[in-house]
Amino acid sequence: MTKKMITLMVLVFIVSTSFSQTADNKTLFSPGYIKNTMKNVTAWQLRNPKHEPTDWTNGAFYAGVSAAWETTKSKSIYQAMMDMGKATGWKPGLRWYHADDIAICQTYVDVYKLAKKQEMIQPFIDTLAVLMKNPYPMKGNEVIKWWWCDALFMGPPAIVKLGAATANDDYFKFSDHLFKETYDLLYDKDEHLFARDLKYVIKNDGKDIHEANGKKIFWSRGNGWVMGGIVRVLQELPANYENREFYINLLKEMAARLKELQQADGMWRASLLDPDSYPGGEVSGTGFDCYAIAWGINNGILDKATYLPVVEKAWIGLNKCVGKDGHVGWVQPIGADPRKDFTAESWEVYGSGAYLLAGSEVIKLKR
Repeated sequence: MTKKMITLMVLVFIVSTSFSQTADNKTLFSPGYIKNTMKNVTAWQLRNPKHEPTDWTNGAFYAGVSAAWETTKSKSIYQAMMDMGKATGWKPGLRWYHADDIAICQTYVDVYKLAKKQEMIQPFIDTLAVLMKNPYPMKGNEVIKWWWCDALFMGPPAIVKLGAATANDDYFKFSDHLFKETYDLLYDKDEHLFARDLKYVIKNDGKDIHEANGKKIFWSRGNGWVMGGIVRVLQELPANYENREFYINLLKEMAARLKELQQADGMWRASLLDPDSYPGGEVSGTGFDCYAIAWGINNGILDKATYLPVVEKAWIGLNKCVGKDGHVGWVQPIGADPRKDFTAESWEVYGSGAYLLAGSEVIKLKR
């Protein structure tokens, strides 16, 4: 075989492979593929429950289930939300002061908007009445209620959803107050990222906590929680709401920083500023970021030319982590900081929720 023939064969292989990859990637953005995969992911996760229904993990998952219903109008998905609400009595968790325990109420309000049954939101209304009146139960003192960044996905979207559903601006203002407390506590205005909690902000025993490369520790999923929380708040607030611009500016700042930190495979690493120490992509953080940035494009807040490539790469990366059976792998386990102990078989319900939320916005993109 001549050198010229070998060169020609290599070129044919490269062209055909590139075409195949392009064709496959194009399929990933087709409405049919997105709807079918969302149904598959939802069905698999519903068959494989892992936590109590009102747990914060399910608050994130059922937010995705609600998005999947809005996208597919699947009767079985709608019934799954109804069954979950009936099983819990439409009640939040027991801790009235804890954002995690009201996360599930996001879905209660979503279902209420469809069914209009007061029983679906009354327990949440009653819980918020206690939260808005009473101090944090710690030696009788009022402290910052939400001191960890995850809370900004769990609490504010549920509260503002209720405000929108009941036309009660008091809920908007209360959510603003709690959100901004957490923002003031944990937002790094130089990095435009959130610390997970105070241990990554203050010195411990006179020493700062840093990654192996000397950079500050910013947890991918923690910032993904915040990104998801921001857009879910914006989705509910009136267009002329006085504090709306605060959330828009925050979304723009964080999106710009995350664009810089996205890796070549479209994924974000568990620790945002030290990707070399965390070589594999992480689905839950990537899923929430993909969702939020796509929402920003679809709602005219983020520049399409700048951010569409970010979303496209993230969506391609995410779909490499979805098994044929519908399970979403490469999800970091429950924790409060970046970890490396996860694989293609590692799944959690919030990983599925993040994927479903991402799909619900990617399908709306005009590419």
